[in-house]
Amino acid sequence: MYSIEEFDKEKTKVLKYIIYKRRTEHEVTTKFSKTLKPDLLEDIIEYLKEAKYIDDKEYVEKTVNNFKALKNLSIREIKYKLLAKGIKKDDIEDYMYENKEILEEYEKKSISNIIYKKKTSMEIEEIKTYLLKKGYKLENINFEIEEEE
Repeated sequence: MYSIEEFDKEKTKVLKYIIYKRRTEHEVTTKFSKTLKPDLLEDIIEYLKEAKYIDDKEYVEKTVNNFKALKNLSIREIKYKLLAKGIKKDDIEDYMYENKEILEEYEKKSISNIIYKKKTSMEIEEIKTYLLKKGYKLENINFEIEEEE
C-alpha cells in the first residue's frame, strides 16, 4: 500500500510528464514502471484516465489530425505510428473505420503531393514503387497517377 501523500506526490510527477506533451497510457506505464510500485502506478493511471488527462481515443484523433496537417503519410503508416505509441489495435481500427472516407481522401492527397514533388527527379514507375513501399494502396496510387496525366 501507499499513503495519500505519496499518491499525490507521484501523481504530480506523472501529470507534469503528460502535460508537457500528450501521452498514451502505454507511454506513461513504460516511463514510470521502474520507479513506481505497480499498484500505485495503476491507481494514478486510473485517476488520470477518469480525469481525461489520459485518453487514448482522443490521442488517436489528435495525432491523426496533426499528421494530416503536417505530413504526407499512407493510412498504413499512420496505423504503425499509432501502434508504436502503444495504442490498442481495436482503438486504431475503430477510428480508421469511423473516418474511412476522410482518411482515403487524405491518402490520395498525400499521393498527389508526393507525385508532384518527385516527378521532376523520378520516373512515374519509380514513384509508384516508392509509394507502394510506403504502404499506399495501389488503387489510390493508380487513381492519382491518372489524375496527373
